[in-house]
Amino acid sequence: MSSTEPTDYGQLIRWFRQATPYINNHRGKTFVIMLSGAAVAHNNIRNIVHDIALLNSLGTRIVLVHGVRAQLNTKLEQLNIPSAFIQGMRVSDKAIMDAAIEASSLVRSQLETRLSMGLPNSPMHGARVRVASANVITAKPAGIIDGVDLQHTGLVRKIDTQAINTLLDMGNVVLLSPLGYSPTGESFSLAYEQVAGEIASALKADKLIAFTDSDGIYDKEGNLLRELNPISAASYMTQAGEQQDSGETDESTRCIKTAIASVEAGVPRAHLMNYANDGALLQELFTVDGAGTLILSANFEVTRQATADDIPAIVDIISPLEEQGVLVRRDRDKLEDEIDYFTVVEREGLIIALAALYPYPEIGIGEVACIVTHPDYRNGARGASLLGELETIAKEAGLGSVFVLTTQTAHWFIENGFVVGSLEDLPEARQSLYNYQRNSQVLVKEI
Repeated sequence: MSSTEPTDYGQLIRWFRQATPYINNHRGKTFVIMLSGAAVAHNNIRNIVHDIALLNSLGTRIVLVHGVRAQLNTKLEQLNIPSAFIQGMRVSDKAIMDAAIEASSLVRSQLETRLSMGLPNSPMHGARVRVASANVITAKPAGIIDGVDLQHTGLVRKIDTQAINTLLDMGNVVLLSPLGYSPTGESFSLAYEQVAGEIASALKADKLIAFTDSDGIYDKEGNLLRELNPISAASYMTQAGEQQDSGETDESTRCIKTAIASVEAGVPRAHLMNYANDGALLQELFTVDGAGTLILSANFEVTRQATADDIPAIVDIISPLEEQGVLVRRDRDKLEDEIDYFTVVEREGLIIALAALYPYPEIGIGEVACIVTHPDYRNGARGASLLGELETIAKEAGLGSVFVLTTQTAHWFIENGFVVGSLEDLPEARQSLYNYQRNSQVLVKEI
C-alpha cells in the first residue's frame, strides 16, 4: 500500500488568494510569448503548453512565436550543409531556406498538436485550445553585411496587426513561425526574437515573455536580478555572453536584447524565464517574487495619497496587526473621515503599504501612525520610504518635527532618526488620549 503526502490546502488557498488580483489584471491583456526551438525540443514543453492553455482559459490574449534554430541546426547537420554566420545572422541560401521552411512546418505542427489535443491526463483534459496560424509578416532581405549577401535571411518589414487582432478576438491562440514573405513572393528566414519583438511593439502588447536557457539576468556575484529598467539591463549584457565560437549569438543574449528593445519601443513589461523550469510562467505572472527577470519601462510601484476607494484594502492590511495589539484599532467610519491623512504604495493596482500623518499645525508637529507593509512585500525598504514621504509632507505643511507612539517597533524608528521623548512632547489633545494601559513609547524626530 503506497502512501502520499497530504495536500497542503492552506498553502494552496494562500497562493490562490495571492494570485487572484493578477488573474483579474491579466484578463483581456495581450501577451506575446517567445518559444525558442530549444524550448520546443525540451522535455518541459508539455508543461509550458499546459500553462499557456491555462492562461488562454483565463482570458489572456496570446500570440505565440516559435523559433527553429535548434531543429534547423540538426537538419543541416543531417544533410551535411554547412552554415556561416555574419554578426549573429545565418547566411541562408536556397538549400538552407528550404530546410528552414521544413523545420518551421514541423515545429508549428508539434505545437498545434499539443495545444489542440485537450491536454490529456491533466485537469484541463477536454478543454480544447483553438490555434490559428496566419501569413501576417511581410519581410525584406537583410541584404549585404560585411560584404556578404545573406540571401534568404530577412528582416521584418510590416506586421498585419488587424489580422492578428481579429484572430485574438475570436479566442484563438495565434501561433506564428519565423518566416516572412515579400510582396513579390520571395520567402525569408527570420530571427524569431525579431519577429516576437516587432509583433509585441506593433500590437502594443502588455507583455513580452521570453523562454530562454537561463532564469534571467545575473549580477557579477551570480545573483538573479528580479527587476530592471532597460538601461540597467543593458549594463548587464556582458554577463549573458556575447558570442559562441561558431559566431552564432548566445540565446540568452538575443532574448535580453529583444526584451530591452521591446520595452524601449513601448511594451510596458518584458519577462525572461527558463524553459527548463516547470511552472516558471505561472510563478512569474501570478506570484510576488516571480521566477525570472522583469524588465520594465518605469517603476510600477506608485506612492500616492489614499482615497476612499482604498479603505477596504487598508482595513485588510491593518486588521491582523490590530488583532495582535501592534496597532490601535481604528473605527472604520473614522477611518473614512481621516483618509486624506493616509499615504499608500500601490503596485499593479494592489495596495501593498500604507502610513498616516496627523498634523497639529498650531504647534508645528505631526504624528506618524500606522506604517504597515503587506506581509508578502516586507523584503523591501518600503517602510523607510514611506516614512521619508511623510516627513516630506510634514515639511511642506510647515511642521518642524514628528512623533510616534509605539509598543513594538521603537528600535526601527530609532534607526531612522527618532529619539526617545516624553508625554510632554505631545500636543495637549494627544496627551489627553494617551492610553496608559498600552504604555506606548514616545519617539520624536526633528525634520
